[in-house]
Amino acid sequence: MNSEFPRILTLLRKEKGISQKQAAQELGVSQALLSHYEKGIRECGLAFVVKAADFYHVSCDFLLGRSPERQGTTLTMEELPDAAEKKELPNPKTLAAVYNKKLLFSSMNILFDLLAKSENKTLINEASSFMTLSVYRLFRLIFQANRNNNEEMFMLPKELATAKAQSAMLLNEAVISAITTGALPKELEQISNKDKLAISMEVLDQRYPADKSALLNLIKNCEHKLSEE
Repeated sequence: MNSEFPRILTLLRKEKGISQKQAAQELGVSQALLSHYEKGIRECGLAFVVKAADFYHVSCDFLLGRSPERQGTTLTMEELPDAAEKKELPNPKTLAAVYNKKLLFSSMNILFDLLAKSENKTLINEASSFMTLSVYRLFRLIFQANRNNNEEMFMLPKELATAKAQSAMLLNEAVISAITTGALPKELEQISNKDKLAISMEVLDQRYPADKSALLNLIKNCEHKLSEE
């Protein structure tokens, strides 16, 4: 059994709001055995996977971590919403760029909607700065690919820009973390209603039907990449 199964099995039970004992009764196993499944200590058989998938109303592919979609569908580039009206036939060499651009645009739609729901000006500003600086850093890296590109386009020399952007992003991250965890110094305003930022698979399905697939695929791609390193 893969390593994602225990995590997803636990997540589904908690999202359903039932105890391990209740879930075990519904799934026809002992609580001790279900605990082992959720911790990854024991591997279950195919029959249990199918029963759990039926009980939680998800596909086996989702339960096994093979698909980020609850119904096990695979996201294609054509299914992602376009950020612009213009449509062009993609060059086979640039398909990855087009696909990832759509993932990012759709994911950003969700992020900025959540930021707006926070109604916290500092959080919105710090998060926006963090993302803006990410784009700035990446643009400067791509810019230096051609030696004929004139660095006078920028006020800061590249040696300073990288260090300053990194330090600014670290500060952004620290402030964002302080606000979202409630570890606030006196000068920072807390999020007034954190219930508006409640996130679950059901919430993503309901609020962001057009964009949630992109975000789930982005998360899956990132975690696979990070797990390989």
